[in-house]
Amino acid sequence: MVNAMEPRYPVPTCQHLTKVCVPRLYAQTKAHVKASLGKVERVALTCDGWTSRTTEAYVTITAHFINEEWELVTYVLQTRDMPESHTGHNVAEHLRKALAEWEITEKDPVIVTNNASNMTIAAEEAAFTLHVKCYAHTLNLAAQRALKITAVACLLGRVRRIVNFFRQSTTANHMLKEKQRLLQLPEHKLMTDVVTRWNSAHDMLERFLEQQPAICAALLSSEVRKTEKDLCTLTESDVTTAEEVVSALKPMKTPTLSVIAPLQDTLINGLKPIEGESAVIKEMKAAMSGDLQKRYIDLRATLHACSAMDPRFKSLLFLTENQRQEVYDGLIAEAQDQPMPSELSLWSVVEEGTGKCNGSADDEGMASEEETVDDGVRFKEGESSQGQHPPPRNSKPSCPLAALLGGERYDGGAQPKTNTQEDQAKEQMTRYKEADLLEVKEDPLVWWKEHQYEYPLLSHLAKRYLCIPGTSVSSERVFSTAGDIVTAQRCALLPDHVDQIIFLNKNLKRM
Repeated sequence: MVNAMEPRYPVPTCQHLTKVCVPRLYAQTKAHVKASLGKVERVALTCDGWTSRTTEAYVTITAHFINEEWELVTYVLQTRDMPESHTGHNVAEHLRKALAEWEITEKDPVIVTNNASNMTIAAEEAAFTLHVKCYAHTLNLAAQRALKITAVACLLGRVRRIVNFFRQSTTANHMLKEKQRLLQLPEHKLMTDVVTRWNSAHDMLERFLEQQPAICAALLSSEVRKTEKDLCTLTESDVTTAEEVVSALKPMKTPTLSVIAPLQDTLINGLKPIEGESAVIKEMKAAMSGDLQKRYIDLRATLHACSAMDPRFKSLLFLTENQRQEVYDGLIAEAQDQPMPSELSLWSVVEEGTGKCNGSADDEGMASEEETVDDGVRFKEGESSQGQHPPPRNSKPSCPLAALLGGERYDGGAQPKTNTQEDQAKEQMTRYKEADLLEVKEDPLVWWKEHQYEYPLLSHLAKRYLCIPGTSVSSERVFSTAGDIVTAQRCALLPDHVDQIIFLNKNLKRM
């Protein structure tokens, strides 16, 4: 077709695409990503490994940070092959090379991984300031412990056998669809569970209970019984147990780092035994609660600080009064030691209750036509002032000497109060705690964008804490994309090309 349209056009060869076009586009996109990473103070990473259908081992690393517009930005940095053994030492070396290549060693990096011991060793050897274990994996470990209880395991086995029967028998599957239409049930397919994913067991039981009338009707039909004599069915007590198991697992279905502490508290409280529950459910709850309580012991201070910087959970209702005050005092101490961002530094000198700024008075002739200058603070046209209250413009000096000496510097009245950064941090924390709580459904980053100039020191901390994801799911999502790239028809792709294609697939649209 191309030859018929323009015979003189040389169609690019496979070698030209793989050796020229893709590497050139990869280099351009990589430069853009590195420039974005260079503008932020802290970068959070997630890391996980996977094996392609060609039996090649890869390690994916993603980066997360909050940009100047208070948007949570995610980039896939690399998906590199790692043929050597995935020991903690080897993974640590892999991470150190990635930090150096992307120039984020000095960005106070945080890493989020699964709960494997090699990842814990790798994070320690690579000298990350903070290592967070994926909360989704933590929930999975707790739920799997409950699913191994004998009564629950037997129930899952019986349900799994019935589901597989309908998935393998065309007659039974056809009869199930007819019964669904007859009983006016949703025409959903039955789901089977995956041993390594606890939520799949929840989904399998929930779907089974939804379709139970149609399943029973189909199993009792003569057409199905002609082809299968030994059919597995559930008793009434089995169905009751299944309903209770779904009810017990449902609250565990997840989060950013700021959500973990309140969610953990809610789950543990929800797993307390209730009078009248069956022994199976009590045993399940005890197993899950015991597993959850031993997690994140070393990270509790960080989790509480992160929740305090989230305007949805800043009240820290899951802590005692003394514990709450300890968290607030720790944040105040951290805020007073932080360097003030240049764009917020002018606001750090606003005096409480006066609306005055300790900067210089209006300097006529210094303001451009596009800007409005109020007591040393400039507002550009089009800039949102929501949550910002600029100080009122000072009146011009009333005499030549006052004008020469610099306005209010030698005005009469009380001497100006000089606030230290510690005083400012305490005052901002007091006002922040008194502000209304944000609804859980709202975005905390939008709130901080609107109030960053009211709490300049605290907003600086918020960017450092709220950029940390609570799970390593972002790395695992890359595996799905990689599975569509390294297919049976494209199994000859080199690891370097796999890395470049995945990188462009995930990051090119953000340029």
